Amino acid sequence: MGYPETEENFDAIVVGGGPAGSSAAVSMARRGLSVLVLERSTFPRFHIGESMLTYTSAVLDKLGITPKVKAEGFPVKTGAEFCDGADGYHRVDFTDQGAGRALTTYQLERADFDTILLEHAAECGAKVVQNARVTKVETEGDRVVGVTYSAGGAEQTVRARVVIDASGRAGLITKGLLRSRKYPQTARTVAVFRHFTGVDEATNPGVEGDIQVGAHADGWLWAIPVRKDKLSVGAVTTASLLQGASSPDDLFAEHVNRIPRIRQRIKGAEYTETHVESEFTYYSDQVAGPGFFVVGDAGAFANPIFSAGVYLALVTGSRAGELTADILSGEREETATVDEYERFYKTGYDTYTRLIHGFYSHDYNLGRFLKSTGARVAPIWVARLLGGDFWSEKNPLGRHLRGLPDNNTFSAYEPMYGCPVYPELDAAEPADTQLSEGLAAALD
Repeated sequence: MGYPETEENFDAIVVGGGPAGSSAAVSMARRGLSVLVLERSTFPRFHIGESMLTYTSAVLDKLGITPKVKAEGFPVKTGAEFCDGADGYHRVDFTDQGAGRALTTYQLERADFDTILLEHAAECGAKVVQNARVTKVETEGDRVVGVTYSAGGAEQTVRARVVIDASGRAGLITKGLLRSRKYPQTARTVAVFRHFTGVDEATNPGVEGDIQVGAHADGWLWAIPVRKDKLSVGAVTTASLLQGASSPDDLFAEHVNRIPRIRQRIKGAEYTETHVESEFTYYSDQVAGPGFFVVGDAGAFANPIFSAGVYLALVTGSRAGELTADILSGEREETATVDEYERFYKTGYDTYTRLIHGFYSHDYNLGRFLKSTGARVAPIWVARLLGGDFWSEKNPLGRHLRGLPDNNTFSAYEPMYGCPVYPELDAAEPADTQLSEGLAAALD
């Protein structure tokens, strides 16, 4: 696996400088590896506002960027509100998670957060090249050995002992090299969204800093305070419904009017532009192999209803970076580590996707879904699962979701249990098999 020591060779190449790629780069650079990050855009670049999961807070601590994120002044998130067209609502309070876990997180303006994280990777020692377009994955037999990219009008081939694909929807390895990306037969959804400025949280009928998820007959809406006076609001519906609307603006206004609590929150605010983005759910059964790991959206993408995208990107990116360092130091054998990583990646994404299935299959109502399956789970486990508890075998709601045979995401695989964020707490905690009769009614 070794190559001559020249400036064109690295221990690792990371394709993509978003949260998945940057977290991988940080993890490796801090272990002393030479790392090249190739990002096709120039940061900061616009991205939909994002609501973090509470488990993300511990990941940011581990990456060493919490002080920088805190200094940016992003809104603090202490809960999540689920509301409807009848002005009814239920709030999940993150204090329900119990002791030992972060009980707050942040709502983020992604353009700024991603820049902070990419700059942090450079400060940790990674070489970052922006506006770099990767045109080819270099291979020797079945082994990935580098990439060819263009930047500044020149093309260059660089080699590495490991390549980490954090290219997101572009899918450099899964879509391009392996052609292993699969698209489930689900109804395609679209998001019509705006950023509102001049928001006065005094108009918010709920708790300042909360995300709101509003459900109605034709879809759902999000409202995320990405800054103290800026709100990201999106209407998610079917592609066919948008095609039948007179315009995206009309559809957005009509759907927002269906949810009184979100409509009230943006009263008096202004917006500058309406965006439309399609959602294509996809996954790959192979997300690692000889000389490569696939992280974040490059390997799978699920509907954004519960805002786990950045969290999954950070966790899989960090894990791939750590495993790469272990392989290159001789602490781990590559073949077994590749298998372990694939199981880890699939367990997290599969658990999250099953939560989405439940929400969508019962009129965008998680409580209704729980009632239909007979699940009655204590609020602590709901708060934890919505916070990112996707890998714990002890969470009864997670176990319940993974036991539903019709909601499989990947081909058959052996799950990899054990919380990557709070491993000591997860290992020490007894499994909760007790059922609580009141939860589903409270969520309905």
